[in-house]
Amino acid sequence: MNKRWTIGKIKEFVENNSESKLLTTEYHGFSQKLLFKCACGSNFEKTLTKFKNNNQRKCDVCQPPKATR
Repeated sequence: MNKRWTIGKIKEFVENNSESKLLTTEYHGFSQKLLFKCACGSNFEKTLTKFKNNNQRKCDVCQPPKATR
């Protein structure tokens, strides 16, 4: 089942599953980077896939990127 994401559904997901806020107002597809505001006040960009599936729901200061192998 392919779940169609709209900007409204994304905003609701962000509000229910993280302390971050969605700043982007338009959604054009899964490869688009969305702009978020972290709970600490920093802005950061992530794709919906990374935010949703990889639990990258904070800025790089609050949640540093994992070291590459």
